[in-house]
Amino acid sequence: MKKCVDHALLGGELVEILIVDDGSTDDTAKIADAYAEKYPTIVKAIHKENGGHGDAVNTGIAHATGVYFKVVDSDDWLDKEAYKQVLKVLKKLVEDEKDLDVLLSNYIYDKVERRKKRVMRYHGALPEKRIISWEDSRIRFNKFQYVLMHSVIYRTQLLKDCGLQLPKHTFYVDNLYIFEPMIHVKKLMYLNVDLYHYYIGREGQSVNEKTMMKRIDQQMLVNRTLIQFFSENRKELPPQMYRFLFQYLDMMMCVASSICVVSKDKELYKKKKELWKYLKDTDAELYKELRTTLFGITFNLHGPTGRWFARTGYRLFQKLFGFN
Repeated sequence: MKKCVDHALLGGELVEILIVDDGSTDDTAKIADAYAEKYPTIVKAIHKENGGHGDAVNTGIAHATGVYFKVVDSDDWLDKEAYKQVLKVLKKLVEDEKDLDVLLSNYIYDKVERRKKRVMRYHGALPEKRIISWEDSRIRFNKFQYVLMHSVIYRTQLLKDCGLQLPKHTFYVDNLYIFEPMIHVKKLMYLNVDLYHYYIGREGQSVNEKTMMKRIDQQMLVNRTLIQFFSENRKELPPQMYRFLFQYLDMMMCVASSICVVSKDKELYKKKKELWKYLKDTDAELYKELRTTLFGITFNLHGPTGRWFARTGYRLFQKLFGFN
């Protein structure tokens, strides 16, 4: 956590650092209080009972007073030079009273023991350093330009106004943090800098493959929430936003399905089928759209040969992207 906070402190008086101690049993509370005492005009230590990652984010949003809001997990950190560039751009936007709802930047899969780090960039998906709307035809995310919590900096008031409340004691709610506020975004910008170091590869991490198998019910809960939310709102979305959120949901169906298939567990195979049935029962038209994508076809192939093909594809993408 110290590395995370020390890097954030480079923003000086331009930033407000909220350290949420979510009922930690280690030295987090002491460390947070020490930072708050040393940097009283910058750091605030917030202590609360454990409610999980999503509830910690909710608490951060509720206490935030800055114009923009970014979540940084305690294991992760911000690149120093990229951080300076981002702050410079945001400061200029505020001074010029320019409307911006979300800023996107790149993140790095900083995987343990992997020398060459994979960077998720959005070059070609968005014009750089320009404020645009979802009506802009130049928005062209491809299937593999996956937006995570690490990519986004939201306008704080947008998060407050949209009433986002991530569920307590649930993993993988990062996806809801991208999905739900995004329909309220009218102005967005892309800054092509490698800002966020996403530290992965630790045993027991929530995105560790074995851990995801154990917590598959929580992943399924998040997926069902995404399906319901998209089904309820998709008719009103501008085409580019629809495409972005559709591709996001497509990827999330792929993630949940792939974990089930890779597990080689009959109970998880059953859960995968139940998820797709839930999609079909909720929105038959959306089901048809998602079922005919590359991911939808790949992870619904029948029989042992189909599952082998799906597992092989998963391992290939795992190697290419460096995820856990």
